[in-house]
Amino acid sequence: MSEALVIFTPSGKRGRVPLGTPVLTAARQLGVDLDSVCGGRGICSKCQVSPGLGEFAKHGVTVAPDALSAWNAVEQRYKDKRGMLDGRRLGCQARIMGDVVIDVPPESQLHRQVVRKAASARRIAMDPATRLFFVEVAQPDMHEPSGDLERLADALRDQWQVDPLIAGPHALRKLQPALRKGNWGVSVAVYRDHTGGPWRLLDIWPGLYEGGLYGLAIDLGSTTIAAHLTDLTDGRVIAAGGIMNPQIRFGEDLMSRVSYAMMNPGGDTEMTATVRQALDALTHSVSVEAGIDPSLILEVVVVCNPVMHHLFLGIDPVELGQAPFALATSSSLALPARDLGLTTINPEARLYTLPCIAGHVGADAAAVALSEAPHLSDDLVLVVDVGTNAEILLGNCDRVLACSSPTGPAFEGAQISSGQRAAPGAIERLEIDPETKEPRFKVIGCDLWSDDPGFAEATEKLGVTGICGSGIIEAVAEMRMAGIVDGAGLIGGAEQTGTARCIPEGRTHAYLIHDATAQGGPRITVTQGDIRAIQLAKSALYAGARLLMDELGVDRVDRVVLAGAFGAHISSKHAMVLGMIPDCHLDKVSSAGNAAGTGARLALCNIAARAGIEREVKRIHKVETAIEPRFQEHFVNASAMPHAIDPFPELAKIVTLPQVSHNTGGGEGAGRRRRAR
Repeated sequence: MSEALVIFTPSGKRGRVPLGTPVLTAARQLGVDLDSVCGGRGICSKCQVSPGLGEFAKHGVTVAPDALSAWNAVEQRYKDKRGMLDGRRLGCQARIMGDVVIDVPPESQLHRQVVRKAASARRIAMDPATRLFFVEVAQPDMHEPSGDLERLADALRDQWQVDPLIAGPHALRKLQPALRKGNWGVSVAVYRDHTGGPWRLLDIWPGLYEGGLYGLAIDLGSTTIAAHLTDLTDGRVIAAGGIMNPQIRFGEDLMSRVSYAMMNPGGDTEMTATVRQALDALTHSVSVEAGIDPSLILEVVVVCNPVMHHLFLGIDPVELGQAPFALATSSSLALPARDLGLTTINPEARLYTLPCIAGHVGADAAAVALSEAPHLSDDLVLVVDVGTNAEILLGNCDRVLACSSPTGPAFEGAQISSGQRAAPGAIERLEIDPETKEPRFKVIGCDLWSDDPGFAEATEKLGVTGICGSGIIEAVAEMRMAGIVDGAGLIGGAEQTGTARCIPEGRTHAYLIHDATAQGGPRITVTQGDIRAIQLAKSALYAGARLLMDELGVDRVDRVVLAGAFGAHISSKHAMVLGMIPDCHLDKVSSAGNAAGTGARLALCNIAARAGIEREVKRIHKVETAIEPRFQEHFVNASAMPHAIDPFPELAKIVTLPQVSHNTGGGEGAGRRRRAR
């Protein structure tokens, strides 16, 4: 074998390179976003990568221990002088010696991901589990001997009705010095949640403490992780941050990670350690941004899907990979944060996870339900949390249904020929003139459109680097509205579409958006393979929603709410042109932003919200898409744009879709529609 297959994550770009090729060289040849400023001399460390090991079923490769060249003296010298995480390699030093999967971590990406899971503004009634009290404690008396903790407990009972009180080792170590330094007046942070029980002493300060108490609301997604550092006195988000989930190197979708755990002994513990380290690093990052001591973070709420839930808790997710998709536990959990690898924050900090709804509908869906409250709605609302694995809720005050749908990573820009994560330079908006078929676009980091004066100068440093999830959605929808793509999803040739931008690519065609190859830049196209990837993703999304509508016996919904980082940045019109969502008046389609993150903040700041969602998830009925025959039927029909059968009268009021066919033989697309009917 003279060549090896190299697969880079999270971009998903792959190719064969000669044995002995440096990882950095392979990345540059394949257009992978890997930074380096020292010319490959092993000085700058910006090209650090994390190679995988074991079987990667999704990619069809098994990575052997010797897939990369041996650790060398340059890497050892750098690690000794500056430090480097275990398992990392320098891309300029490691050479490819066999088939390998290589993850490019966020800090090594030249155009770093813009994690857009921002916190939504929301008025929250504050009733947190962690509270601050100032108390005056009786001094010790030889004639009435008692411990300092017992006298503190007496003071809290008498002055604040806080009773009973327990304390852990960290708080006990600080107790006596704080009491004496404060002349027997101290401020204490105590914790008791909605389940009752004793109050727990988390921390203590001498005298009147007027600094802040903070909590973290974490949305632990399969692709991105977002953390909102929240003031526990008023609910304000004082800092927010996000990173790519480093588990991506084990598989871009959830089932790939379950497969990795099945096929690689110890794979689950490896993924658990990876995500816990990432959470700890993110916690430190948002603390630095806010300028606070991380030890003042006393509470954490985490929401995530069932696979991430199990991996974060250190539970093997293998049972979630096969029917009946049994959870180890579906209940909410309250645990010491230190037991889950969060070592940056206060040692006595508590962590709460929302309950999971069912095997494939997790605590993130429960958080969306808490945020958007479909169970309190008079009209029928469809809530779609768009992501690599979409969570879908449908219902009103009478009944709420839920399901998950495996949309895959195409909406995130992965598996797309020119795709990339949302980063400066990525195309995020696009329009195509229906007459001339000419495109215009906007990139992340620049407010100008590509045909505006000054665009080239404004993007000189950013570049136009690729197309992200929201950009590919708009591109495909605009191609459909301009007649470049027909209803079956086929791209026409130059003669059929009337534009030279439709260029041959093997037996199919591609649409050229931007060509900067003359300046050493990329050539950005939408290929037939890209269209198919989007069709698969949107069909899964629509089929899941339609399955819930069948269960309720309805053909229309009153409102649609698009949630999630991706859902917040897509145009409702373009989503409907593709048929991602059921037909609905566009005025009734709205964005909820990061609804899962908002639900986590609600649970962090209000213990009644925790009790409420724990009751509500027991009433939500789960529909399992994996075993429902109608899902496949809906999926096939939804592959057409917008749909092969279901009418879209509201969409027809605002958009006239060209009735064209680019299948000259009348074969594949037309045949699929006939079979669906």
